[in-house]
Amino acid sequence: MNLDQLTEFFKWMTIINIVLLVLSSVITMILKNVTCKKHSKLFGIKEESVALVAYGYLGMYKVLVLVFNIVPYISLLLIK
Repeated sequence: MNLDQLTEFFKWMTIINIVLLVLSSVITMILKNVTCKKHSKLFGIKEESVALVAYGYLGMYKVLVLVFNIVPYISLLLIK
């Protein structure tokens, strides 16, 4: 795999993960009551706790996308 292919790989990986993050965030914000009820029944936790868990998940996912997708992609662009 050469540098151009690796850069292209990280570009698309970053785009896909950002789209998933935005989609998850929008769904969580717009359908908060529905998702809280469904997840509360599915996992057996209180509805109030579901929102905290969901926002914690989104925050952690955002950090992981930043560290493992965006930073390597920018690094590859800089050395290219």
